[in-house]
Amino acid sequence: MNYRHAFHAGNFADCLKHALLVWLQAALQRKPGAVFFLDTHAGIGQYDLEGSEAQRTGEYRMGIARLANPPLELADYVGLVDQLGLYPGSPALIRARMRPQDRLACCELHPEDATVLRRRFGRDAQVAVHERDAWEALRALLPPTPRDALKRALVLIDPPFEAPDEFARLAEGLVRGHGRFPTGVFAAWYPIKHLAPPRGFHLALRQSGLRDIITAELWLREPLDASRLNGCGLAVINPPYGFEQAAEAILAALLLRLGTGEPGEGFRVTRLVDE
Repeated sequence: MNYRHAFHAGNFADCLKHALLVWLQAALQRKPGAVFFLDTHAGIGQYDLEGSEAQRTGEYRMGIARLANPPLELADYVGLVDQLGLYPGSPALIRARMRPQDRLACCELHPEDATVLRRRFGRDAQVAVHERDAWEALRALLPPTPRDALKRALVLIDPPFEAPDEFARLAEGLVRGHGRFPTGVFAAWYPIKHLAPPRGFHLALRQSGLRDIITAELWLREPLDASRLNGCGLAVINPPYGFEQAAEAILAALLLRLGTGEPGEGFRVTRLVDE
């Protein structure tokens, strides 16, 4: 309940997560059928990078601030950020590209943040805001209804990783959500501070029985110091066609702009589990 994303908005981890999210949404919208979007850790939707929280950490200066005049691979993401003004969280990014037939459900457990989010979307008939636990929401809100109209879904899971068992909860949540809606696309963000926790998370996914999993990871320094956010990744279950190639290009473009030349920086796109 202590995590507030306003201190970290627009940092390199947001750039990875949101650039891939924009691509995933566009891929699902290639077909005319409705898509249900579920954002399990929605935050407040938009963040003022000139505000006291963002200025205190300055993390955005090593993230979105370095993506002006972006390369083609990042143009959709950066263009959307510029269009929306304040740095958009995932709910704002998703809402900006939704079609009339699409729906979005946002979950936020922090009472103050949920209030801000409800104020932002309160009169939007296509968006539902829930002040509820993300892990419970995976059970309650999947499968989407009405099932005859909403046959496809993109579920974004972006925990704060404050709890020591968050990787285990994330793996369990993915299994639970997939069990509720096996054809949905699930995208789960995770930090890379040192190597053991993400490796354990990957092993849990391999042993879960889930199929068709790709991970996209970027790190700005050798992931050896557990006290620093050295990198991050996105694990995607049931990725749309072309995701591997697109993720490679997006991560390469991000590293080119965000990298500082520190030893060990790099990126990797891995097919963790075959279809």
